[in-house]
Amino acid sequence: MFKLIGKALVAQGGGPTVVINQSLAGVVLEARKFSEITKVYGARFGVSGIIKENFLDLTESTTHNLERVADTPGAALGSTRDKPGAEYCRQMFEVMRKHDIRYFYYIGGNDSAETCRIVNEEANKANYELRVVHIPKTIDNDLVGTDHCPGYGSAARYVASAFAGANLDNRSLPGVYIAVVMGRHAGFLTAASVLAKKFPDDGPHLIYLPERAFDAEKFCVDVKSVYEKYGRCVVAVSEGIADKAGNLMAMSFPRLSTGESSRNPGLDVDPHGNVTLSGSGALGDMLAGLVKVKTGIKRVRADTLGYLQRSFLGCVSEIDRHEAREVGEKAVQYSVWHNVDGSVAINRVGDYAVEYKLLPLGDVAGKTKKMPDEFIAGDNMVTQEFINYARPLVGDIFTLDRLAAPVVSSLPS
Repeated sequence: MFKLIGKALVAQGGGPTVVINQSLAGVVLEARKFSEITKVYGARFGVSGIIKENFLDLTESTTHNLERVADTPGAALGSTRDKPGAEYCRQMFEVMRKHDIRYFYYIGGNDSAETCRIVNEEANKANYELRVVHIPKTIDNDLVGTDHCPGYGSAARYVASAFAGANLDNRSLPGVYIAVVMGRHAGFLTAASVLAKKFPDDGPHLIYLPERAFDAEKFCVDVKSVYEKYGRCVVAVSEGIADKAGNLMAMSFPRLSTGESSRNPGLDVDPHGNVTLSGSGALGDMLAGLVKVKTGIKRVRADTLGYLQRSFLGCVSEIDRHEAREVGEKAVQYSVWHNVDGSVAINRVGDYAVEYKLLPLGDVAGKTKKMPDEFIAGDNMVTQEFINYARPLVGDIFTLDRLAAPVVSSLPS
């Protein structure tokens, strides 16, 4: 039987999550079980570390250290926003060949899958045996071919918990509360804001997702309608909402007196050509100002949840933690036992269990999954189908309740 013998290299790319290091530990601990893998290297700061040959020898890390790191948020190896093109990937491959790397594992999103695909092509062109496996990771939950992505469950748990708390605050001191949630193209994370609702009048009362065109005028009407019904309104908004022409709302500042808009020159653009949305409170401030002017409601507040969604220690989902470990383990098993390349995917079975499968890299690379229509109700809410889908991924959330006591009758003067 053919055995591919050589070193393994693992790297992390894109935005970190609270469970990304579970996948790293899964790769390293599993790889060290196989005699085919002579060393396990970790690239510092993603693909840029490969180009610079900035490696750690994880073969010598203790199991105790790896287990502690696994429970630590953030990318332990360091990450990168570099988006490698063909020449960049060719240089990566040459470094791997130089170091006799025969197994490459890259933990990341759809751009990381694309990097894996190009590196795999370079190896094939050179007739060099290199197993390349993409390990899924993203809080956006937008990878094609997988039921859900490691990192999403914990981030969704944070978002649900944050909105549960904001709803209680808003009920105590009524007004309009708007929170902007990560999610450029897919609304899965913003939709999770609904998961801790218990009573019919609990917020969020309105949810706006990138999958539906955003209408600023209708938004104000919706907010005013909810406010008139409940005396308050809690709103969840995805950072990626756009108008019917596809223009990101985060890039426009309406001139409220004229209804015109201007481009925001202060927003950064990352190496992927995407406008940086999470580093600014501009969208929340703009929407809050719009509500004040258009509805006359005075108490309006806005927050941007930001990086806490992917790094908060107190909201790790147990299912997310276990599955993040297992996708790392399965990546090694597929590459060594089955001698194949691909992208690890999670397949949901029953209620609730999962199986793992390996997809061709081309099926995942550079593609984005959006929320299906059956998960979205109208243009400002999600359905029970989405709740049924997401609840197992986040686990139990805090028990919340209200005072149950009769009103005391007033006494005559």
